[in-house]
Amino acid sequence: MASLKANFEELLTRIRYGRELQDASFEPVYYLIFSPQEILEVKREMPAWMARLQNDGFDVHRFSMTEQIADILQAPSKLRTLWLAADRRAPLAWEKTNQAMANVLMSGVLLERLKASLEALRERRNAILLVTDLEALHPYLRIGSLESLLAGSFCATTIIFYPGKRTGKTRLKFLGFYPEDGNYRSVHVGG
Repeated sequence: MASLKANFEELLTRIRYGRELQDASFEPVYYLIFSPQEILEVKREMPAWMARLQNDGFDVHRFSMTEQIADILQAPSKLRTLWLAADRRAPLAWEKTNQAMANVLMSGVLLERLKASLEALRERRNAILLVTDLEALHPYLRIGSLESLLAGSFCATTIIFYPGKRTGKTRLKFLGFYPEDGNYRSVHVGG
């Protein structure tokens, strides 16, 4: 099994040379797939990888799922007030809590933030967006659903750091335990 560093180097090579000629509708989306046990190692490597990309001439931007979800769920709203009241009444009702959070995230607010981040990079030369901290999507949703909804919106090279397992050319298992999902149309490295 290749190391994270070797997989990152392969990813850079693929980004430099683009997709294969037989790829029909090119969207510059690349997944760096790694074992969920390597999540902390990926976080440790991220500053060095970002510096490497900058040194290679990329205009690097980051979209952290953890930061975005925390910001969405912390925003003052009538819904948040309702959540806090429900939590005081039944603090151990995790299924209801998770479902309420999933409903908010699947309502489109997270998708719109990611789309806005991509759109902000449209006119930027050599822009690259790093989508990190995907483990924060569990148990609410998976990145494949967001990727498919964003088809046609990837105007900048996008690297998605995916904790999971590769089970075929286009099939992935989020966090290694979700059922296989073959709805990915992107380039996969590692896993």
